[in-house]
Amino acid sequence: MQVMFTYYLHLGSNVGDRKVMLLNAIDAIHQHIGKVVKKSSIYETEPWGLVDQPNFYNLAIEVLSKLSPEEVCLTTKDIEKEMERKKEIHWGPRNIDIDILYCDDIILKSEKLTIPHPHIYDRNFVLIPMMEIAGDFIDPVKILSIDELYEDCRDTNEVFILEE
Repeated sequence: MQVMFTYYLHLGSNVGDRKVMLLNAIDAIHQHIGKVVKKSSIYETEPWGLVDQPNFYNLAIEVLSKLSPEEVCLTTKDIEKEMERKKEIHWGPRNIDIDILYCDDIILKSEKLTIPHPHIYDRNFVLIPMMEIAGDFIDPVKILSIDELYEDCRDTNEVFILEE
């Protein structure tokens, strides 16, 4: 019997047609990683880290996959490359960014991959879309729900739901 993993991924874009980029990335994830079972609304957010750049569109998705965390990591990088992502500046502008936030209750730290994502606790633009689709999910490191992590987050950046 093949093991199924539940992943929570975060997608962001602030270059080009941001909404189309996110939707194209979701399609590629569905084709190459697994079944997308939940999708948050799209949120417009202020940049985090490097602030002198356009606002981002962000969302979170839940994906069921037979792929291991390492395979999902490689596949998300392939999707970013296929979508012509250019990584020129750390935390800089990008047409697509796909991050693995969680894989079930796995805690993993390797040279190429850390799960849970190490910055999730510091970013409203990640926590708010996650609250929409998995507010009760328990973070395996902090042993707090996503809702509780948001309450503890010190990020003051604005996060606005995008009107459809």
